[in-house]
Amino acid sequence: REMAAAWARAVRGVLLDVSGVLYDSGGEGGGVPIPGSVEAVRRIKASGLKLRFCTNETQATREKFVKKLQGVGFDISVAEVTAPAPAACRILKERSLRPHLLVHDDLVPEFAEIDKTNPNCVVIGDAAENFTYANLNEAFRVLIGMEKPVLISLGRGRYYKETDGLKLDVGAYMKALEYACDVQAEVVGKPAKMFFESALAEMGVPAQQALMIGDDIVNDVGGAQRCGMRALQVRTGKYRPCDENHPHVKPDAYVNNLAEAVDIILQHL
Repeated sequence: REMAAAWARAVRGVLLDVSGVLYDSGGEGGGVPIPGSVEAVRRIKASGLKLRFCTNETQATREKFVKKLQGVGFDISVAEVTAPAPAACRILKERSLRPHLLVHDDLVPEFAEIDKTNPNCVVIGDAAENFTYANLNEAFRVLIGMEKPVLISLGRGRYYKETDGLKLDVGAYMKALEYACDVQAEVVGKPAKMFFESALAEMGVPAQQALMIGDDIVNDVGGAQRCGMRALQVRTGKYRPCDENHPHVKPDAYVNNLAEAVDIILQHL
């Protein structure tokens, strides 16, 4: 056990993916916690480790998203969440970009302060039911009409797991627009380096002392490792056994769930 858990040494900060690690979203109540995860979050906080929730969730404002998680028992506040929409808003303001939004209705309030008249870019998020042909085509027309098209994506996930099964994620639609418009999207969520770096800065912990725990082999594990962090994959959420033979990404360890990871981390404190 000692040898096997070299990854758990000198950890000062933990970054947690939310969907698939803490809970599976979907259903009437908004989701179901993964067994042991509510308690695991409480134990991380009690231990004095720094903690950041890193989500590519773009179906709701952070306020709504946090309320939902608090409602199923998690100790979490908006100030502890690193999410793509606020990062995108920073970029839009810095570069005087006016977005055409292809996002979930519930995310629109995050862009309240942003000028959206006469758009000169497209911002795409996990729009779920809003991913209709008409809406995608409208975004396509905005992009194709630009001399230098700018496409900003709030993530590049392929799919995620809800209580009733797997769902197509924003990455699939991002790729469609990239292909149609011959443009390269700028990704502001995971696995973008900037995303993980802002989470580390918010915690005040260097990458070498931080540990990312996620269910997405590419966006969570691969993205964190490229920033110099250690990263674990949980066998919950959208994890599939074939992830363990991924050609490029090898997690520092696999754990069955968040509770097991926390057990090991706390033993090494």
